[in-house]
Amino acid sequence: MKTAVITGGAGGLGRAFDVELRARGWATVLIDLSGPALDAVGELPERRIHGCDLTDTAALRSLCETIREAAPGIDLVIYNAGVTQIGTFAELSEETHRRLFEINYFAAVNMAQAFLPDLQRARGTHLAISSVAGFSPLIRRTGYAASKHALEGFFKSLRAEEKPYGVRCVIAAPSFVATNPGDSNRVGELSRPGSAADTVDAMTPEQAVAEILQGLERGRNVIPVGRVARLSWWLNRLSPNLFAWLMMRNIRED
Repeated sequence: MKTAVITGGAGGLGRAFDVELRARGWATVLIDLSGPALDAVGELPERRIHGCDLTDTAALRSLCETIREAAPGIDLVIYNAGVTQIGTFAELSEETHRRLFEINYFAAVNMAQAFLPDLQRARGTHLAISSVAGFSPLIRRTGYAASKHALEGFFKSLRAEEKPYGVRCVIAAPSFVATNPGDSNRVGELSRPGSAADTVDAMTPEQAVAEILQGLERGRNVIPVGRVARLSWWLNRLSPNLFAWLMMRNIRED
């Protein structure tokens, strides 16, 4: 039985990955902040849950060792944990900017390094959940877009290093996924992904996961997820100015 480690496992997209992978015969390990949301997920013979603040490097490395000792192997790591920020750069504090990178970038990078030998042994896959904001500009999300651009740059570069080991580095870039619709729960300037009011053609987590896993099966390295993401991908490549104009016209103030 193959094993997938999923960060942000108590959220909508993480839960959808868990359900679909277990339906395909995988074992899953879900990681999220300790609390009611993670407790509500519960454990099963083929699913383990762990509470951890992924920005605590020592706790993260200890957890990775615990997972390694319990699993026969690790075949897939899904870097799904993340937060978003909505507001102008003039309103963005340095503290929030750094926090975005700690959660969206450094937590994933540190976990990737911890599980590097495991995925090499399994000839497995790093799957980074990025965003349209990872390959294009996105209005009123400067810090968020910067963190996702960094995430994509890291895994695209790691791909060349890991190819000799048979390890894949795949980037999935959804547009808007309604993982927490209407959830106004914010910590300072940060909020949970999928809760923004200025969404365009939002997908369900189940729809997003189906597209991502289909892209994995087809051997794609970059997977734009959803109609908006696919259109954005091509528009931004062919006509960046047109993409920027459409973005500013269609994404309204929240």
